[in-house]
Amino acid sequence: MSKVRVQNFTVSLDGFGTGEGLGFDAPFGHAGERLHQWMFATRFWRSMVGEDGGSEGVDDAFAQRHAVGIGAEIMGRGKFGPQTGPWTDLGADDEWKGWWGPNPPFHTPVFVLTHHPRPTLEMEGGNVFHFLDATPEEALEQAREAAGGLDVRIGGGPTVVRDFLAAGLIDHLHVVQVPVLLGRGVRLWDGLEGLEDAYDIETVASPGGVTHLNFTRRP
Repeated sequence: MSKVRVQNFTVSLDGFGTGEGLGFDAPFGHAGERLHQWMFATRFWRSMVGEDGGSEGVDDAFAQRHAVGIGAEIMGRGKFGPQTGPWTDLGADDEWKGWWGPNPPFHTPVFVLTHHPRPTLEMEGGNVFHFLDATPEEALEQAREAAGGLDVRIGGGPTVVRDFLAAGLIDHLHVVQVPVLLGRGVRLWDGLEGLEDAYDIETVASPGGVTHLNFTRRP
């Protein structure tokens, strides 16, 4: 059976996966780009944005795993956009198609969890967004079918990753802890006491100052 994975999910020292005050110009709220500077320096990221260069060390090796073997993604509505409430109440925002432009970087079916479903959105590069009001188990069943035997990535935000962890559905979790204190936002680890009992955990420190935490679910 395909695996359920989290790749390159970044948190602050105090456990926040996103800041407070998300908006159209601030996908991570007051955190800005501070959580992801480690990735922006890698060859993986530079190639994603059409640039040359970038580091080829530990951080790049982990970052490169992001899309390997992935056939579908599940994300929360907060990752797709900052809006809340019924889509029909948003006026012009009803045409919002995410922060990624006409060809998002997923290139797979994407299942967006929301209490307010909307019609499927097809974009360039094989990106097809389905908007579901579903439990983690229900969403995973649909994503696995769409993935065609490949793995399913849980893309975030922190609430969605936490919900899938609490439900015991994640096989591999890669978290990057960066030396930043956010103080507010949405935390990843709340309510997950004892999680370490279900996983083998390895840590790798990077010369760039971040720590890669790898959780592999025990049989």
